[in-house]
Amino acid sequence: MNSAVIAPPAGSYYDATLKTHAIRILPADYLATDQPVALVTLLGSCVAACLYDPALGLGGMNHFMLPGGDVNDATSARYGANAMELLINDMLKRGARRQRLLAKVFGGGNVLSGFHSDPIGTRNAGFVVDYLRAENIRVVASDLGDNQARKVCFFVQTGRSLVKRLPATRDGVVDAERALYGRLARAPAAGTVELF
Repeated sequence: MNSAVIAPPAGSYYDATLKTHAIRILPADYLATDQPVALVTLLGSCVAACLYDPALGLGGMNHFMLPGGDVNDATSARYGANAMELLINDMLKRGARRQRLLAKVFGGGNVLSGFHSDPIGTRNAGFVVDYLRAENIRVVASDLGDNQARKVCFFVQTGRSLVKRLPATRDGVVDAERALYGRLARAPAAGTVELF
């Protein structure tokens, strides 16, 4: 008998505080699963949409950085439209039914200074709400906006979520976002090469 060893997904760890296995969802990433895990991410101006099908105990999370989409790279989850489509399609492939999907959305904090007239956090938050409304996916919980970063934990089998607002002085989140947006500004506008 040949038994294959399945490697745990990237970002897997045991979270002693939550007392469960967890998977970190990084910016421009998404994951759908029916395993008994918590999906965990850290958000500033980015948004995470957590979707689940309560009948199947199947859920997922994305973490997008910019609203809208990129027709040149539909596989990039850094854009909201792409991240939402990737997550929804992955869940549907695993048996979820669109009419049963429920959503919880988090993030969109205006943590970056210098973006006062059209802050990215506000645009991301508005995008996810509008997108889900257009797709007839009911939002059952949200924590969007303000000027704070958040740590989000989402238990995929139950849909339970935990949000911890982080102090506005937490420079690590702001520094990481500035670096990410700086790399995006230097990345090529088209083509298959992506500098990250």
